[in-house]
Amino acid sequence: QDELEFIMGPENETAVTEFILEGFPELHPRLQVFFSLVLLLMYLTTVMGNATIIFLVCVDHHLQTPMYFFISNLAFLEIWFTSLTSIKLFVMLSSGQNTLSLSNCFAQNYFFSALGCTEFILLVVMSFDRYVAICQPLLYAAIMKPQLCVHLVVAAWVLSFALLSYRLIFLSELSFCDTKIPHFLCDNSPLFKLSCSDTSLLWKIDSVFISCVVLGSLCLTLAFYICILFCVLHLPAASGRKKALTTCSSHLITLSIAYGSCIALYTRPAEAVSSSTNRTVTLLNTVLYPFLNPFIYSFRNKSVILALRKSIVRARTKL
Repeated sequence: QDELEFIMGPENETAVTEFILEGFPELHPRLQVFFSLVLLLMYLTTVMGNATIIFLVCVDHHLQTPMYFFISNLAFLEIWFTSLTSIKLFVMLSSGQNTLSLSNCFAQNYFFSALGCTEFILLVVMSFDRYVAICQPLLYAAIMKPQLCVHLVVAAWVLSFALLSYRLIFLSELSFCDTKIPHFLCDNSPLFKLSCSDTSLLWKIDSVFISCVVLGSLCLTLAFYICILFCVLHLPAASGRKKALTTCSSHLITLSIAYGSCIALYTRPAEAVSSSTNRTVTLLNTVLYPFLNPFIYSFRNKSVILALRKSIVRARTKL
């Protein structure tokens, strides 16, 4: 029998061709249907909101500034980021189709990590842009030239996707003993725990890389916002201080969701985070955060509202 198990062992390991995403098994079926409808509404609102921002920045020359260029790139990223998880989650909750092929699981894991890394770099770039605009207004045009803005955005995307390519190489070498992932996506911790292979090196590399990206970008972002806060407090006009503080506080709310969820999940030992906590916190990061971004960064801005009204008037005139 031992000899038979030894022979069948490798076959069992390589026989895994798809995974089963458990999603939220604790929810009643009716609650899952209701949750799927709420998720669909939030997803459509997120996509439409971010697509509207991209459209307005492209057609309105008043919004073709470095700040809105970065915001439009963030909006583009959020569309892909939320689509990567929300569509599959909606299908799981509404129809019960919860299987995912091995290659699709690896691709989802890679793009989820790469897009997340890109977002953190973009948040640092955006905070730097606001720092220069508020603390060095006379030098803003000289520093934030269009060429620099494009280079910063391209660097954020290329660096993230290139640096995370090691993930695909390691994942392709793994063999798996189980197919049930206690999550609604192929996240690092639940996926690695299913492997029969030695994942200690992958755990270490991931831990160091994610900690450097998350904590490093957090420190830089906070440093820029602290400098902005000191500059704002020294503004002579009380109205200017109030406006700047209101804008910064709303930005910090969304940043706290993004960074707080990642710190809670990826900079702690995997054993310290339960499956239910992992799913809930990831839901905040993949659904709520992209949903809030258009309202926090753009639709509370008078320039964006004015550009939206102009576009609506033009559309009505053509009709």
